[in-house]
Amino acid sequence: MDKTYSFDEFTDIVRRLRSKEGCPWDREQTHASLRQCLIEECYEVVEAINNDDSANLCEELGDVLLQVVMHSVIAEEEKEFSIEDVISEVSRKMIRRHPHVFGDVKVKSSTEVLKNWDEIKKNEKEEADPKQELLNVPKALPANIRAEKIQKKAAKMGLNLGDSKDSLEDVTKSIERLGKAIEIGEKSLIFNEFGSMLFRMVKLSLILQINAENSLTNATNKFINRLIDVLSLSEGNGYNLCAITPAENEALWQ
Repeated sequence: MDKTYSFDEFTDIVRRLRSKEGCPWDREQTHASLRQCLIEECYEVVEAINNDDSANLCEELGDVLLQVVMHSVIAEEEKEFSIEDVISEVSRKMIRRHPHVFGDVKVKSSTEVLKNWDEIKKNEKEEADPKQELLNVPKALPANIRAEKIQKKAAKMGLNLGDSKDSLEDVTKSIERLGKAIEIGEKSLIFNEFGSMLFRMVKLSLILQINAENSLTNATNKFINRLIDVLSLSEGNGYNLCAITPAENEALWQ
């Protein structure tokens, strides 16, 4: 039977990897150098969840845990904080933000839980200033998710997002302005108008109560499946769509 390890033993493994007798690569890592690794590992966890693959999920969660412990050990070496500090801080946060579990607050639904959570979080971060609340949305978030968060906050602050008809009209006008920018051929104008169009599309997704990120992922998956079918049909041309005529190409897609 394979040996099982405790959390403390795992932390000691990471500390050894970072030691002089450990691994040269692990010793060289910093918070900054590990940023991309953490992002990629989180996405791999999401992929395992999407695939309903529990064995892979177990493995990928371990990789995320490695990132958490690695950052904590690096911070420990710099005398910034320790893994115990990380655990204690998140434990205190969970207790504070769940007064209906660890206190005497009464709630009737998950909606009330979320409302209380937002209020507690606002008090913790001293975000009474709405300008600061907007600025505190991380710039490192994927642009689509950040745009959604900003517009949700704007709606909570009283900004009327409008209805689907008005929002769709805004998207249409934005596409028209993008078309004119393309006709002019000015790169900076095209860049700005394209961004405005995407931002308005995110607003439309909020009004329609559609997750824009999931919707785009679904559309991308459909395209991949269709392209694979087209490539299979073009096998005789070495999977090279450039080797066939436009009419033949269109016929394959149809």
